[in-house]
Amino acid sequence: MSIASAGTEQRPSLLLVDDDSTLRERLARAFRERGWDVTTAGDYDEALAAARRESPEYAVVDLRMPGRSGLEVVRDLLAVDASTRVIVLTGYGSIATTVDAIRLGAVNYLPKPADADDLLAAFARASGEPSVATSESFEAPSLARAEWEHINRVLADCGGNISEAARKLGIHRRSLQRKLQKYPPSR
Repeated sequence: MSIASAGTEQRPSLLLVDDDSTLRERLARAFRERGWDVTTAGDYDEALAAARRESPEYAVVDLRMPGRSGLEVVRDLLAVDASTRVIVLTGYGSIATTVDAIRLGAVNYLPKPADADDLLAAFARASGEPSVATSESFEAPSLARAEWEHINRVLADCGGNISEAARKLGIHRRSLQRKLQKYPPSR
């Protein structure tokens, strides 16, 4: 059965984990309209409790939430059931967090805003199914975006230690802190 169209025999199950209740409920409604069985959670504890009650086939997890991060949710969801197919969704994407999510077992990683069609296409790409409209063209990142991603990769390699990352980057610690306070550049 294709994930894009749920049959009447079995409804695919999905766990949506996001602290933004508006986005979470909008996505839940869109998936339910497509015939999916959807469970929602607003944080790590709710997500794991739901997965332990009934393990979902698919999960969409927000990266940044209060308390434990989405990467911890991914890791522990897959510890409950390794066959769950997880997509990480975030408004603060970087190459470093993408690599971390994939290493933990996520099948894909999407930037916000994403709608149900984007998520379905991402699940389909991960499973090798042909997607409906694949007009993907590669757009090179701007210099500012490449710098942002490099800084975040070095910071992740240093375990979040600002002083060590600043030394490796050859810049002053305060300069690095200022750069990290800015929003990531778009494209």
